[in-house]
Amino acid sequence: MDLMAELLTDLRAETASFETLLHDLRDGDWDRPTPAAGWAVRDQVSHLAWFDDAAVLAATDPGGYRASLAAFTSVDDVAARARGTAPAELHAWFRASRARSLEVFATLGARDRLPWFGPDMSAASFVTARLMETWAHGQDVADALGVTREPTARLRHVAMMGFRARPYSFAVRGLPVSAEPVRVELAMPGGGTWTAGPPDAPSFVRGTALDFCLVVTQRIHLSDTGLEREGEPARAWMEIAQCFAGPPGKGRSPKSGANQGDSG
Repeated sequence: MDLMAELLTDLRAETASFETLLHDLRDGDWDRPTPAAGWAVRDQVSHLAWFDDAAVLAATDPGGYRASLAAFTSVDDVAARARGTAPAELHAWFRASRARSLEVFATLGARDRLPWFGPDMSAASFVTARLMETWAHGQDVADALGVTREPTARLRHVAMMGFRARPYSFAVRGLPVSAEPVRVELAMPGGGTWTAGPPDAPSFVRGTALDFCLVVTQRIHLSDTGLEREGEPARAWMEIAQCFAGPPGKGRSPKSGANQGDSG
């Protein structure tokens, strides 16, 4: 299986996982608050649908997409504009937008370049970003519903995006990034280890793939994980890690006490 086929297979699977959270929702459940401040379940769904539509435009009409950026204000405004949409209509919008985006992505080569809200991205990175967003916003919905999701091997895609976004995490905050490399070693669901970075790097992050992915998507406070960090480059990165485009994320408030994962 080539890279795009693998990514599309996993995006379809992540979409199906997200759909299981929505299948049996009553109308009132769509207004349940999620851990994202000010956002209900409905806002998580409209966010994905709106950005799927934007992704289709970016892939099929790059010039039109770039022109549309002038009208974009913020993700909060996108959510607010969709709040009057009935749950059934909102769900149908997400399904249609996601189906269309999958059709369009299947026509792309892994190295094709697409514009986006941050730097232009390869098609492979673009699809990975849609998978990451689906997983992260699905986590918000699961938390709102009190559902515990089993982590899957698809987290490798989120982990890779998080690892590659290390320079961006600093750049979006106007901070310099250390030239010293960082090694990442993560225990994967079902066994095995996912790694990135030089094996002999003195700075490293170790822990579970789930903890790492929750941190780089800013779905959990670092102090509420078991991630082990060695070296200032690793510690500084994990404090501000962000793998999604846009301004610096606000992150989540800690549920527990002091940070337990620093080594040395």
